[in-house]
Amino acid sequence: MVQIIQQKVTKIQLQKGTRIIERNITDYKTNIKVWEFRGFKPVQDVVKEVKEVQQENVVELKPQKQKTKKKKDEQIN
Repeated sequence: MVQIIQQKVTKIQLQKGTRIIERNITDYKTNIKVWEFRGFKPVQDVVKEVKEVQQENVVELKPQKQKTKKKKDEQIN
């Protein structure tokens, strides 16, 4: 006998203007930046918490010192 395991697929609603679409939550999590670039934002508040957690792990880097170069004097012919 073959057993089929069915997982409960969680969906998320994304909105762009008046257009609302539904996608799998796993697909949204893997491509958050692509959806934001296209102008889609989540309708639900649950996903906003996921974004906040990802932004907390950002490490700020110190700016590097710029090296200055001296220009050589060139003779004009």
